[in-house]
Amino acid sequence: MREGIHPEYNNIKVTCVCGESFETGSVKKELRVEICYKCHPFYTGSQRTIEIGGRADKFRKKYGIN
Repeated sequence: MREGIHPEYNNIKVTCVCGESFETGSVKKELRVEICYKCHPFYTGSQRTIEIGGRADKFRKKYGIN
């Protein structure tokens, strides 16, 4: 690799608005995120699953096919 053209890769601290923080690697100095694995609805189990029919279900309903 050529010298002097690549950014410095550092261990940084990522901080969420909920207060959770963890370390990872990045070329940035610090990261602040709005949502993390501790407060995301999918990972916490608070996500609601909504039964929405897809295109095949709409077709079956429209033409009365079971």
